[in-house]
Amino acid sequence: MKPHLVHLRRHFSTKYTARITSIAPTGRSLAAEVTPPPPLPSDARGYLLPRRDLICKATQILLSPPPSSLSDPFSDLSEYLESLSLSLTPLEASEILKALKNPSLALKFFQLCPSLCPDFRHESFTYNRLFLILSKSTNPSRFEQARSLLNHMLHHSVRGSISTVNILIGFFGSGDDLERCVGLVQKWDLRLNAYTYKCLLQAHLRSRDSSNAFRAYLDMLRRGYKLDIFGYNMLLDALAKDLKVDEAYKVFEDMKRRHCEPDVFTYTILIRMAGKSGKTDEALEHFQVMLAKGCTPNLIAYNTMIEALAKGRMLDKAILLFSKMVENDCLPNEFTYSVMLNLLVAEGKLNKLDNIVDISKKYMNKQIYAYFVRTLSKLGHASEAHRLFCNMWNFHDKGDKDACMSMLESLCSAGKMTEAMDLLNKIHEKGITTDTIMYNTVFTALGRLKQISHIHDLYEKMKQDGPPPDIFTYNILISSFGRAGRVDIAVKIFEELENSNCEPDVISYNSLINCLGKNGDVDEAHMRFKEMQEKGLNPDVVTYSTLIECFGKTDKVEMACRLFDEMLAEECTPNLITYNILLDCLERCGRTAEAVDLYAKLKQQGLTPDSITYAVLERLQSGGHGKLRFRRQNPITGWDLFQAHTRYIILGWGFPFSDLAKINKTLEKNKPTSEISWI
Repeated sequence: MKPHLVHLRRHFSTKYTARITSIAPTGRSLAAEVTPPPPLPSDARGYLLPRRDLICKATQILLSPPPSSLSDPFSDLSEYLESLSLSLTPLEASEILKALKNPSLALKFFQLCPSLCPDFRHESFTYNRLFLILSKSTNPSRFEQARSLLNHMLHHSVRGSISTVNILIGFFGSGDDLERCVGLVQKWDLRLNAYTYKCLLQAHLRSRDSSNAFRAYLDMLRRGYKLDIFGYNMLLDALAKDLKVDEAYKVFEDMKRRHCEPDVFTYTILIRMAGKSGKTDEALEHFQVMLAKGCTPNLIAYNTMIEALAKGRMLDKAILLFSKMVENDCLPNEFTYSVMLNLLVAEGKLNKLDNIVDISKKYMNKQIYAYFVRTLSKLGHASEAHRLFCNMWNFHDKGDKDACMSMLESLCSAGKMTEAMDLLNKIHEKGITTDTIMYNTVFTALGRLKQISHIHDLYEKMKQDGPPPDIFTYNILISSFGRAGRVDIAVKIFEELENSNCEPDVISYNSLINCLGKNGDVDEAHMRFKEMQEKGLNPDVVTYSTLIECFGKTDKVEMACRLFDEMLAEECTPNLITYNILLDCLERCGRTAEAVDLYAKLKQQGLTPDSITYAVLERLQSGGHGKLRFRRQNPITGWDLFQAHTRYIILGWGFPFSDLAKINKTLEKNKPTSEISWI
């Protein structure tokens, strides 16, 4: 295969004209008089005008993809300039930088320029162009590169222009870098212009420094400059957010005095500031002035005014403004409805919610209904949520899954299980597929209410028609049946779990162990504990605490203590519940010394005893062990003799004085009203 030869045609950037003066007799040579090109044109300031053909060619060389991996565009550019004896001017270099845009490529070209031409010296043009390129970059190192470039500029004594300062203020925007940029004005003997002040103002506002922004604004006024409407609104917004009311109104008055007409955003800022300050009448006045000036309120303006009225508890005016908003074809959003709904709840006027729905009926869709249902459910107004949900159900063919889920959770939380199961059975009528989360929500509520028959029926329906159970379903069912004492069904569910696609987890075993142990089958519970360890599952603090309690209640104290030691050996940290369970176990068996040692361990672990801990300690010191005790008051002092005796015993057993004070406080708090009580 013959190699392809690529012929590169050189394009010259400078043309020469010549006049032939003589020709040799043979015709093979001639003499010509060349007219040199005219000097490069310059502008009124004396700067050489850039040669566009040279700029285009240099840019093309640098941006064109290299023909081979060995090619270097910067070497090609250098050769091109040398072959024509051309040199770049700073202005031409700036124009080339403008076309490059890529920060890495631009920096490399910037560094190469002095080597391309011996007399080349960077001026503010090239620095400014490179600062602009870095300011538009997203490279994390861009700030450090800009600082380095500024140091390079100062080191070579290049005097920047006010444009340099403006670019740097906009680029850095805060901190020591901003102060350094402002200091360059004095260093280079420059004069701040209107754009510099605008950049400085924006920099302070971006860093949320409204105080310095206001000072820059006052300095700007002294120099005879003024802001545009955008600048005024930015400054007003920052001052209003910081509730600097006097400064905000000064800026507003200056704005009008300088014939800058406030717009809808200006008035919205003032309304929000007055509303936050609790000056609802003042906010209303601003809103009326806005309307009188011919400004058409937008969604933000309406929402801000409605929010101010809500803060002032002006319900009727808020409803009236909401109706005007709808009349003017301004579509309310979720924030609008949330403000109105919270106001109705705060004023106890939820009966007026139908009025809100009726006013905005042309905008009411299932998403808005869903929002009302979700919000009312979260606020605990299940009846209102259910009523609106029924409206949505009747008016829309397709349902909203989030609304259905919120309604289901609300009904379950309110214990309305008949309605919840009815919704779960009918939800498919609105094109919504029931999922496992919905079933689990209902299972959890039924289990809490111990409605076992409903759980069983719903589980059978789920297996037949619904989604497949997941690990959470099985865990909920095991716990629910165990809580109701139906150990046989709980064990059956666990076996179904083992035969399913799900694997039992620690929670599954915890639920089963709790079910077995609390219903008297401690040996089976212990066997399941061993089984989960054999399967590679690590028992957690709940597992150990549950089993320790089971052993304690069946007077198997040795097993409970051995399990506690095993728990520590496995680096499973006991919590306060674990200690309370074992303390209670030791107290009931009369093992006082071990109980005191256990209490010391509790304190060493940094746990804070609670009322249950102190109640156990009280029984421990009394020596009652659950027996009937008589409490008699001293006829002289009124002290409970038993409590006084308890205090001395506790002190004698070496409890710290800080613990003694807490125990005394607990004893005083729980002082019996009857002379006879159970310990």
